[in-house]
Amino acid sequence: MPSENLRLPARTSLGGVALPTEFQQVQEQERRLPLVPAHKFPRSGRERTHRRRLQVEQDLSTSEVVFIFVIGLAANTLVLWVNIRAQRDSTPRHETHMYITHLAVADLCVCVTLPVWVSSLAQNGHWPFGEVACKLTHLLFSVNLFSSIFFLACMSVDRYLSVMRHEDDEGGKRRKLIRRGACAGVWLLALVASLPEIYFLNTVKSAHGDSMVCTPVYPGEDPMKWMVGIQLSFILLGFVLPFPVIAVFYALLARAFARSSSSSSSSATVEQEHCVSRRVILAYIVVFLSCWGPHHGILLADVLTQLNVVPLTCNLENVIFVALHLTQCLSLFHCCFNPILYNFLNRNYRYDLMKAFIFKYSKRTGLARLIDTSNMSDAEYSPVAVDNPPQI
Repeated sequence: MPSENLRLPARTSLGGVALPTEFQQVQEQERRLPLVPAHKFPRSGRERTHRRRLQVEQDLSTSEVVFIFVIGLAANTLVLWVNIRAQRDSTPRHETHMYITHLAVADLCVCVTLPVWVSSLAQNGHWPFGEVACKLTHLLFSVNLFSSIFFLACMSVDRYLSVMRHEDDEGGKRRKLIRRGACAGVWLLALVASLPEIYFLNTVKSAHGDSMVCTPVYPGEDPMKWMVGIQLSFILLGFVLPFPVIAVFYALLARAFARSSSSSSSSATVEQEHCVSRRVILAYIVVFLSCWGPHHGILLADVLTQLNVVPLTCNLENVIFVALHLTQCLSLFHCCFNPILYNFLNRNYRYDLMKAFIFKYSKRTGLARLIDTSNMSDAEYSPVAVDNPPQI
């Protein structure tokens, strides 16, 4: 329960209806979708509307989340296993798998928390797990959600630099240390970005007194400022900063492929493979924009209504409410798309997957000797790019 220093002003008027602030805050916190615990959306509303919306939330979210959990858990577990096996090879070609491994861990942790949210949805928002679980589950979800986005940005920069710079063994060791430092920095930044709201999380009684909800309770005379600030920080760190990085560096990488393909020394096979690489790069950008753009756009619209920049009407409130839930589910699909885009489309990864599943169980037949990386040249193994860079 919130402590004494978290008391709110006696009354607040929203939408022309004066409500006791404590009741109004808890009632509006109930409307927050537990699937994305980093945000709450303060709104006025009556009991019948609230119950109807809660049912819409459950109907729209449960089946999608179950699907994401099953596919995301299986795909990211497979990716993690294959990349760990691949990293046992000390050759430089596996060093670029470091970001992919961390990305798979982040997406896997997001998927692991989903059954908790489904359980809460099935109980109409009731949180039966206690305050410690409330904070820990939200922290696990939020940290890995941020880190997944940050790792995608790091990968775009790393892949561009890998294409444009050709380093010797000493440079490769330095790049490996940089990657490790970047991974540690990503996890630390994700933790710092998640802490503010986690600090204020509490389990409180619902507005109707018949259940408990896990929700932040902000201090001060104007908790709206905290809500807006945290939502704006999520928009900034989750989309405004990483998306331009991803788009710009992958665009530069695509341009490098285009210039290489247009050179007179490029063969038809190289040009074709460069064309495929450019399409994959476009898929990276489009998928990230499709998953995260709508959600952050609706979040921004929600912030504008909270700041009274955009007048809040009943129809607009309903549109934002439904759109938030739909786009929140859409954003979680990145846990399913990332393994496909960053692993299964990669020729090296498909080879490692085949090696892990087929050749591990084919030693007695001699099939394992047909493909042996120790006998393959770097040119045979490395994917096509400019002057043999790592594969997209």
